[in-house]
Amino acid sequence: MKALVTYFSRTGNTKKVAQAIYDAVTIEKTIAPVDDAPPTTGYDVIFCGFPVHAHSVPGKISSFIKNLPEGKKLALFSTHGSLRHNAFAKTAIEHASSLAKKATVIGTFSCRGQVEDAIIEALLKKPENKAWCEEARGAQGHPDDADLADARDFAVKMTHKVK
Repeated sequence: MKALVTYFSRTGNTKKVAQAIYDAVTIEKTIAPVDDAPPTTGYDVIFCGFPVHAHSVPGKISSFIKNLPEGKKLALFSTHGSLRHNAFAKTAIEHASSLAKKATVIGTFSCRGQVEDAIIEALLKKPENKAWCEEARGAQGHPDDADLADARDFAVKMTHKVK
């Protein structure tokens, strides 16, 4: 059994979660940013992570998921500035799942990630973003130890699903 943990991370939030997942996986494993990910053949489960950008999936991750071969088992994870069960966070993970036309999504996980101040300040220029920006400010310090523990639990559960 082999696992690939791949991710896209601009600020380091998703990379922290990817590392927690990697550390918890007890089978043979590889971790790599999506740009450096090896071919997926030979991996029994692929953990694929991304930051939620504009309530959606970054292009690099969209392409990766769309190109997974038939029958691959996929566990998706994301980081975002919203509260954990916010509609924006759910929409992004649902969108990522819908891109997996050939792969089988076996589970999803998301947690908060600190949003850059510059992004919040830019979004505050439009009144319709005020509520989300206030929510995003609450993500300061995330992913925290509890988020990373939840990510490790997710990794263990997904690994057991594949065995």
